[in-house]
Amino acid sequence: MKNKTTQSVALLFTIFSLASCSPRMVGNWSVQRFSTAQPGQQGVSLTNIGTVHFNKNGTGEKNLQYSALGVTNTDQNPFKWTWTEGKYVTIEGENSAFAKTWIIMTNKKKYQKWKTTDGANNVQTIELKKN
Repeated sequence: MKNKTTQSVALLFTIFSLASCSPRMVGNWSVQRFSTAQPGQQGVSLTNIGTVHFNKNGTGEKNLQYSALGVTNTDQNPFKWTWTEGKYVTIEGENSAFAKTWIIMTNKKKYQKWKTTDGANNVQTIELKKN
């Protein structure tokens, strides 16, 4: 009997552990902040630039509009996303500044903070707040 109880407890622990690591991105998110910085230079920081919706099936929709350095950008394209090892989110889509692999810096129920780099010392940060 003791062995069966131990197995049941271990199974429940495994299930809860996997559930707690599941992606929290599913749903509607406001893009609270998007910034680009390069060491030794002044960066660009934009606030409240739109919304992003993540579907359970790994697809999503963006509704973003922002101006930087006199150029207005609109991004309303669908995308695909994957969540890897609890540390990375990859956004795939056409003609989007957000289509790349992001490192998850903060992963909370109502708040996400991600960072990425373009290989030329440009660091981008995005902060999302759950609607």
